[in-house]
Amino acid sequence: MKKKTATILLLIAAAVVLLAIVGIFLLKSQNLRISEPTRVNVPDEASYSDLVDSMEAHGCIPNHAVFNTLARLRHLPQHVKPGSYRFNPGDNIIMVVQKLYSGNQTPIRVTINKKRTVQQLCDYLGTKLEFTSDSLLMLMQSPMVCRQYGETPQTIIGMFPQNTYELYWNITPKALLNRMLKESETFWDGRQESLKELGLSRQQVLTLASIVEEETNCNEEKPDIASVYLNRYRIGMPLQADPTVKFALEDFSIRRIKNTMLEVDSPYNTYKYAGLPPGPICIPSVASIDAVLKNKKTDYFYFCAKEDFSGRHNFSRTHEEHLSNARKYRMALNERKIW
Repeated sequence: MKKKTATILLLIAAAVVLLAIVGIFLLKSQNLRISEPTRVNVPDEASYSDLVDSMEAHGCIPNHAVFNTLARLRHLPQHVKPGSYRFNPGDNIIMVVQKLYSGNQTPIRVTINKKRTVQQLCDYLGTKLEFTSDSLLMLMQSPMVCRQYGETPQTIIGMFPQNTYELYWNITPKALLNRMLKESETFWDGRQESLKELGLSRQQVLTLASIVEEETNCNEEKPDIASVYLNRYRIGMPLQADPTVKFALEDFSIRRIKNTMLEVDSPYNTYKYAGLPPGPICIPSVASIDAVLKNKKTDYFYFCAKEDFSGRHNFSRTHEEHLSNARKYRMALNERKIW
């Protein structure tokens, strides 16, 4: 009798082991059937049902019953963690459930380039991250919040250096500002000596660099253009920068500045008001910032786009030379019927 009982128990144990092996094999064969990396965003306060719906919509549940069983074994329904999760073709369902349970989200690569206004910047970030553009805009337009970062609502856009950043999708607007403050500090760490030699603040350099950025895409010319504006600024001569007029008019499609446009009453109109505008007119590139910091010594006080529309400029020392260059460019505009 004892031998019979032992045999039965042994058979049962073998069956359990066999079932376990089969179960593990079946689970490991439950791989995602997606054809490319797929990102699933889980909003704050999402329910387990919301999570399942989103996973199914993205084709990330190969077997609903198996997924639910594993999820309940890991208590995932009670521990849904918001975030952005990236899954790859062939990922096993066990790995998928574990990633969701642990909140092991994948950062998003966000590239910040030449945004012209805080509104444009916030609208862009609102399409990449969970928060709404208005929630970030409200902070960036608050004088009290800006003071916490040593900025104003006009200058805080300069706290976002052009670069590509890895950010968590559910980062808060405040946490983003804190992150960008660190990025800005890192950016300027190696430029402190140049700032000191130039005798300008970060905000002043960024404002000048933003004008240079809008004047040309030719990096080779940027130090010369920067020298023109630095020469003017140092003697109190109005900058008379066309891009600042476009900014004042909030019309970046303008191809030809007319005399009537120069009358717009705005502190950004550098034809009407001497000195620097209240803040940058775009987020400048590193090349434009370094062009200002280079502090190239020239005796240029004027420049005008070349009449061949090459994107380059004619530089001049005197107003008479400049008028001659400007006349050629106006004639080229007329010939192309750019009014």
